[in-house]
Amino acid sequence: MRILFLGYWGLHDGLTVSTIFPHLRILQERPDVAAVRLVTIERGAEAQAELTFAPGFEAGKISFEPLRSRPGRNVILNKVEDFTRFPNELVKQVAEFRPDFILARGTPAGSLAYLVWQKTKLSFYVESYEPHADYMLDSGVWRRYDPRYLFQRHWETKQKELALGLMPVAENYRQQLIREGVPADRIVTMPCSVNIDAFAFDAGARARVRQRLGWPAEVVVGVYLGKFGGIYYDEEAFEVFKMAAEYFGSAFRLLLLTPLPADVVQNRLAAVGLSPAQTYVAKVPFVEVPEFLSAADFAFGLHRPTLFVSPIKHGEYWANGLPIFLPDGVGDDSEIIKKEGGGAIFNLDRFISVSEALANVAQQMAQPGYRQRVRQLAERHRSIELSRQAYAYFFDVPALQ
Repeated sequence: MRILFLGYWGLHDGLTVSTIFPHLRILQERPDVAAVRLVTIERGAEAQAELTFAPGFEAGKISFEPLRSRPGRNVILNKVEDFTRFPNELVKQVAEFRPDFILARGTPAGSLAYLVWQKTKLSFYVESYEPHADYMLDSGVWRRYDPRYLFQRHWETKQKELALGLMPVAENYRQQLIREGVPADRIVTMPCSVNIDAFAFDAGARARVRQRLGWPAEVVVGVYLGKFGGIYYDEEAFEVFKMAAEYFGSAFRLLLLTPLPADVVQNRLAAVGLSPAQTYVAKVPFVEVPEFLSAADFAFGLHRPTLFVSPIKHGEYWANGLPIFLPDGVGDDSEIIKKEGGGAIFNLDRFISVSEALANVAQQMAQPGYRQRVRQLAERHRSIELSRQAYAYFFDVPALQ
């Protein structure tokens, strides 16, 4: 097989590193895969940079060819160009690389794969298939009559009709797709998986990070990875941090690993009463994230309630042994926590549930060996083996013949 693997983020974007690179490694291990070409979309400074593909992949089997946005254009124009210029560039890549199919990561990339199908009839699969247009509408980023919303929703419908296979990240969504009429044999759930060993708890890293930050061993540290706003809580997130600080008192510390400017985030923390001495805000390289997780005791999951998601950060939290303080109704994970532990669920419509969930988390952290029990959730629900099985379901059968 020759596979064109199409992403929708840049080569060095955290989502590419955490969700695409592990899948490239699965594909390169397969003896029936002759070649894979990774295609990313580069924007801003990266669009003009000389990009070096990450090491660790088999030479000659996996190649890299980016799509580059033009410089000096605003975000909306760049997004429009994604679906006008880039399909033609991909058609040229298809003619050169001659793949058997496109494997797209996420529905925006799936939309590009569909537009290439229109021109070439090249088969495609979509992993991490999700109702992206509705997410953007529900979070207020897009309006109902926004052309971006209308086009993306139409293209998602076409993906459901035409893709050889869909790999949603949540079982909730697989069931929804079946109810919508997508044949069950064309859908396999593929949760966002993590390298469990790479994110394992490290007592030495815990001590080093806390010492560097000047935080005593006995303080209670909560950690959050990612952004605010859009599909994530924004103002509500800082209210949640405030309530956690009030619950744990002077012993509470907060780690925020975010791409947002640290001074902006610190100002927002100060506005809810958290001092710089209690908090650390930084953007850190992906390889350093496990060390910071090891320094924490529990994690915040701040995705707005959406049943069809599988946040990669949740798998990373669990792999490190961190219980997740999570809103109700987030993917399959809220129900997993209710049934199997590994965190506590709250509902902002019932503020008493926040303090109840914090008490639940505190009880779990007080139990000996809690991190190992939480890690087992990652082994059951976020193992890379689940991705390997999904590929085997589609690629080990004569779907391409």
